[in-house]
Amino acid sequence: MKHTGPEETGNLLTDRPALYEARFPDPGRLAGQWAEDCLRRYGAGPAVLDLGCGTGRDAAHLHRAGRHVTAVDLSASMLDHARTHHPGPVYARADLSGFDLGPRAFDAAVCLDSSLLYCHTNEQLDGFLTSCRRALAPGGLLVAEMRNGAYFLGRNEPPAGPAVAQFTWHGTTYRSTTVLDVDRTAQLLRRTRTWSTDDGTPPVEERSAWRLLFPQELRHLLTVHGFEVLVLHDGPGPRTEPAWRPGDGPGRTADGDRLHVVARRTA
Repeated sequence: MKHTGPEETGNLLTDRPALYEARFPDPGRLAGQWAEDCLRRYGAGPAVLDLGCGTGRDAAHLHRAGRHVTAVDLSASMLDHARTHHPGPVYARADLSGFDLGPRAFDAAVCLDSSLLYCHTNEQLDGFLTSCRRALAPGGLLVAEMRNGAYFLGRNEPPAGPAVAQFTWHGTTYRSTTVLDVDRTAQLLRRTRTWSTDDGTPPVEERSAWRLLFPQELRHLLTVHGFEVLVLHDGPGPRTEPAWRPGDGPGRTADGDRLHVVARRTA
């Protein structure tokens, strides 16, 4: 499974964005639809910043919906793929824990699929929220979707055994074995995933982690950084089961495995 690309991260799917889209298909652009529904529901203006845009498919959906989208990611491979396969938005490289794209330049920022949780430390979270507040005009919206710390830290989750999955892309079958472990001191969900294929190449092991935030902890962080939380709930959303459908409103609980938040920058 040797692969090449600009400034590879060692994460198979991050370094090969086309493979990422094959592993996690979203043909109906449900995540993009959900984000656009939130933007309309709470009256966001047209200038939108997509934080942690990945392959660019959600940013391109928002662009097609009429938004003026700037999309940023730390991965050069993802940005190269986005510019080629999902044109329309302006793509740029940025670290979510501290970025400066101009003061009050955007009416809204979206941060989907747990991208916010790559800010592992309190200092990184402070940097993310300080950067968002600087980038948003007064009254601008922050829309985010992520794993829920209350689900993983408050239960006997994740499951003790590994999760095994496979999919086939361009004639090669990819198999993954994933083990999740909760570091309760650091509030991190750590993942070890081993990839193997049926073409005889050596397996690849990759490690990643997400910060786990409790709902009220997230509400407090947003408040002290100058945001008013408009809604905070566990679904329905684009990654919940059952998934969000157009016309669905926000839920009333925050106990499931995903969190969804819409917050407004105060003056």
